[in-house]
Amino acid sequence: MKILHVITGLDVGGAETMLYRLATRMDLVDFQPRVVSLIAPGPMGQKLTDAGIRVDSLNMQRGVPSPAGLMKLVKLMRSWRPDVVQTWLYHADLAGLMAARLAFPFGGGPKVAWNIRCSYMALDEYRRMTGVTLKACASLSRFPDAVLTNSHEAKRFHGELGYRPKRFEVIPNGFDLDRYLPDSEARFSVREELSIDRTGLIIGHVARFDAMKDHRTFIEAAAKVAQTSDAVFVLVGRGVDYDNLDLAGWMAEAGLPPERVRLLGERSDVPRLMAAMDIHVSSSLGESFPNVVGETMACGVPNIVTDVGDSAMLVDSTGLVVAPGDAQGLAEAMTEMIHDSDKRKKQSSSARERIITHFSLPAIVATYTRLYTDL
Repeated sequence: MKILHVITGLDVGGAETMLYRLATRMDLVDFQPRVVSLIAPGPMGQKLTDAGIRVDSLNMQRGVPSPAGLMKLVKLMRSWRPDVVQTWLYHADLAGLMAARLAFPFGGGPKVAWNIRCSYMALDEYRRMTGVTLKACASLSRFPDAVLTNSHEAKRFHGELGYRPKRFEVIPNGFDLDRYLPDSEARFSVREELSIDRTGLIIGHVARFDAMKDHRTFIEAAAKVAQTSDAVFVLVGRGVDYDNLDLAGWMAEAGLPPERVRLLGERSDVPRLMAAMDIHVSSSLGESFPNVVGETMACGVPNIVTDVGDSAMLVDSTGLVVAPGDAQGLAEAMTEMIHDSDKRKKQSSSARERIITHFSLPAIVATYTRLYTDL
């Protein structure tokens, strides 16, 4: 069975990561995956290529409609003739559906499955075309053969936006337990690399620099925690580095001492960094089913999350939940977890067990396999 994955781009993000995990873990005897990126592929495109998955690009410009790019996708579908077109994110959902209908106007074309990866959109923070595309997807949502989400909250939210698909299913993210796991050696090597005491406590925050990730609230909370603890705050993600003037300004405004912070930017050794953390914080204003929370849990790291998407369901009793945008509540949760070391240790072991039991990658891949076969 030929599966054509169509995605907006291939930078490092939740949707891109899940696509990579799915494409590389499906049975390559029964399933032949191929990936198309609307814009020029980023780092995840190279990872897919290295894994032997063919990656094509339509070379569209972000935020600019391209009839030529759409027709290129139409021609690809006609020549390759996929059995299923799996699209990821709004722009790809719209383009994939249109291309499939144009490629096979008289029927006999591929089944189309959309994949929604968020449960909240602050549209004023994004390009105008994103809002236009989202509204178009809502009005056309009855035409795909299936619409998938990775969280129950995303399903509810998009139902409120007007999505009325014929088949609406929730398939959560799955996590690679061989890649994300506790690592005592990493705890020491990371501390040595970052000039942190071997017994020092690390509070981590892994997220690209994006308004929805709300780094500002995390920094405000960290400044409060720094007054009563010796914790070091390690931030990882694209754009989260010492060239970021917004971060520098927020740290100065909050009074967070720079020597208590490490801004690492985008890294290729994220599992190692996660395994070195004592606590991980997700301060997002909006999520669906956050990969970084599940990944750190798999590494045996308890999480403090904001109550967005399915984050609270994911951590369950293994972590703490606070309201989004609440710096004081976030600071209090960090302080509580810092000072109750016995409880934190129990949460650490139970966090990984929860991922093993409910969100292992093989189980999630099997769910996608059943869906494609059924379609």
